[in-house]
Amino acid sequence: MNRRTVIGLLGSFGSLSRLLKAQAASEEKVHTADELKALLDKEGKSLFVLDVREPKELEELGMLEGSFNVPVGEVEKRMAEIPKGKPLVVV
Repeated sequence: MNRRTVIGLLGSFGSLSRLLKAQAASEEKVHTADELKALLDKEGKSLFVLDVREPKELEELGMLEGSFNVPVGEVEKRMAEIPKGKPLVVV
């Protein structure tokens, strides 16, 4: 069975949080920015980093290197693009 492990949801994304938690293989874990950086430094490419910010936010704030962007309003219809075989980090 393909399951998702949600490593972290930063912020409160309402329906996205409920959607991913419903599909998660384990409880969600929330990390601080420093904890997430340490996790990414350690785990690197074994994680799938999903950035759910809108394009305007990415222009203003930049994007985490190696992350995949799906604006929060599009996540439900684009779930097939999010791999199930890797732990998922949502920022």
